[in-house]
Amino acid sequence: MMIRKCTASFGKLENESLRFRDGLNVIYAPNESGKSTWCAFILAMLYGIDTSERARAGYLPDKLRYAPWSGAPMEGSMELEADGCDITITRTSRSKGAPMQEFSAVYTGTNVPVKDLNGTNCGELLTGVSKDVFRRSAFIEQGNVGVTGSPALEKRISAIVTTGEEQCSYSEADERLRAWQRRRRYNRKGLLPELEGRMDETQRRLEEMSGSIQDAEELEARLRQRQSDCEALEQQVAESRRRQRAEALERLSRGKAELEESSTRHDEAMETLAGLREELRRDRFGLREPESLTAEVNADLETLRTLRSGGDKTATPLFAFLFLALAITAAAFYSAYRFIPLIVLAGLFCAASLFFFFRYSNTQRKRETSQAQKKQILEKYHARSAGEISAALEEHCALWEQMEQAEEAERACRGSFESARGVLNEMETTALRALDFTDGSSEAARLSRQLAAGRAEIETLSRQLAQANGRLAAMGDPLVLSSSLGCMREEYEQLCGEYDAITLAVETLKDADSEIERRFSPELGRVASSYMSAVTGGRYADVLINRDFSAMTRASDDAVSRKAEYLSAGTLDIMYLAVRLAVCELALPDGETCPLILDDALVNLDDERLEQAMKLLAEVSKERQVILFTCRKPDGAEEAEEKKEKSEENVKSEENVKSEENVKSEEKPD
Repeated sequence: MMIRKCTASFGKLENESLRFRDGLNVIYAPNESGKSTWCAFILAMLYGIDTSERARAGYLPDKLRYAPWSGAPMEGSMELEADGCDITITRTSRSKGAPMQEFSAVYTGTNVPVKDLNGTNCGELLTGVSKDVFRRSAFIEQGNVGVTGSPALEKRISAIVTTGEEQCSYSEADERLRAWQRRRRYNRKGLLPELEGRMDETQRRLEEMSGSIQDAEELEARLRQRQSDCEALEQQVAESRRRQRAEALERLSRGKAELEESSTRHDEAMETLAGLREELRRDRFGLREPESLTAEVNADLETLRTLRSGGDKTATPLFAFLFLALAITAAAFYSAYRFIPLIVLAGLFCAASLFFFFRYSNTQRKRETSQAQKKQILEKYHARSAGEISAALEEHCALWEQMEQAEEAERACRGSFESARGVLNEMETTALRALDFTDGSSEAARLSRQLAAGRAEIETLSRQLAQANGRLAAMGDPLVLSSSLGCMREEYEQLCGEYDAITLAVETLKDADSEIERRFSPELGRVASSYMSAVTGGRYADVLINRDFSAMTRASDDAVSRKAEYLSAGTLDIMYLAVRLAVCELALPDGETCPLILDDALVNLDDERLEQAMKLLAEVSKERQVILFTCRKPDGAEEAEEKKEKSEENVKSEENVKSEENVKSEEKPD
């Protein structure tokens, strides 16, 4: 995507326009001239304005901050190029409370709307990423060159280094798990400390109590025996469940590996198909089907052959001039001798001369028409001969056949992928049945039923014990408290198991996130290091990036890396600019690039590093459009502007000379 022109009624901008070109665009303007306003306008045109934001202390939402100073409605338009098409998007306001909510997107120069492009998905479809990811990669606001982590950027990076799924975030999942963990135990608060306090209090009361009835003691002994049996059963159940869970997870892991392999093959087939389609799109015939195209081209070739055979006919005015001379001669003799047949003969010769003149002019006109039609057909196919058209048609048909083969291969890969996914779904269903520890026929289910029967017996013994101790309730019979203590212990064990499971999930999630970081951070650091070295002339060659996108750098003559707190403002801006460029290169989607927009990102650089940074941005601009708003005029900018003005003046002078020559030629008499 490339931005061509912006027209804005936005903040201090009052129906002002700004044009951009391919490559590097440097917009130099002093402070308070509207550079940041232009950046905010571009972001608002792509992603709209959040009208739900409210003003608060130290913060003013965009709908109020950029309300037009003139009191006019907030609105604007943007002309851009995307997917080889020129598109004009417009945002207008019906009311001041909902600015720029009316959206339209048409192909430039027409009133034809762009399909599936609306105000909600405009920015994401054009740039390929969400607003959150765009602001942390290719959109560098003033004073905010540093990169901060966010769930959206984490999802994007996870999608790049894993399976392509963009619905999971480490920070969101970690926060949810830790909330569950804190609910069970957080220092001296939570369910477990509360239950421990109750258990300690009950145990203390049991130790203080003395005396019991023989029947209650026997019941208590039987109760403890059954509890011991249940504890043993619980261990067997846990081991059996662990074994069955491991087997099910192993089967699922194999199924996921097969699915990932099928997905990789499908992606490769898609890339091959996309390349062939792009090659066809660049062909002179485009994406037209060979069948209809062949019929049209053959018809045009037949027309060329017909025009060539008809255009070879030539005519000469010799007979016309001959009969005209005879007519003049007969007229001369008539004037000399007054012989009547001579004047008749002169009339006949004159009629014959007119006939041959008419025949000559008609032949010439047909020949010119044939030449024009031949030229029109050749220009239609951008060719110089019929042979070139035939060769181009054969090449197009061959490319089309390759594309059809690629489509067949892609369908086959997609079928394999769908089959692998179906197999994985069946494996998941089987795993769920295997993990049913209540009604299944597995060993774990059988042991679980035995455990449930044992617990039921414990409950029965507890009720009997409660009845026996009912008579001693006034005395605080220890059997009642023992029953209550047993229930609390069961609850405590259950909560401990949940706490341990959550702790294991947190550690597993952290390991998975570390694996993602190990796979993404080195590549991100390598790309950022190359940019850092280019701007600093090789002084800083290494950039180390953490998971939260905080970065460190190492000078070539230093043994250890320096943290951001120990860097100068200019070096810090360079480091995070390099990280931004690396994120743009690795995290943004492949294919058509989105523009890189910088608002005074180089203000802290000295002249030497500013020159290096401009060279780096010039290199980056070969791959994507770069728009730099700055209050510092880089070296060579004035000379470039003077050359541009001179070239424009030369073009204008040439146009004036041509217009004067045209006027003079029109004033000449016929």
